[in-house]
Amino acid sequence: MRALSRLTAGNEQLIAEDAQKASAAMGGTPCASLSGRRRASVSGTLRTVTLRPRAGVPALVAELFDGTGTLTLIWLGRREIPGIVPGAAVRVEGFVGCDDGRKTLYNPRYELVPAAAAS
Repeated sequence: MRALSRLTAGNEQLIAEDAQKASAAMGGTPCASLSGRRRASVSGTLRTVTLRPRAGVPALVAELFDGTGTLTLIWLGRREIPGIVPGAAVRVEGFVGCDDGRKTLYNPRYELVPAAAAS
């Protein structure tokens, strides 16, 4: 039955299911379960990484996707971080906040996860 449901599922749904499996293997809290002002550890894949200055200060902004939702990661004062690139599997930790209605971690601790561990 599972194979049949994968055949009839849309592409986005399949991508989300695969991301959920990979994130679960890396450990952490699903994005959909996050609530504000609590410490959390989240694993997933970086979809986008951009440089967006905030109040004249460089800020590296990344979007982490785990199959259940997205989490915005913001490193203030950073223009780049080696390994923080689109497609990278990461595990991040920090206090969850809300910025413009989006779940956000500012200056999170991060760990790059090898591709074999993320699959």
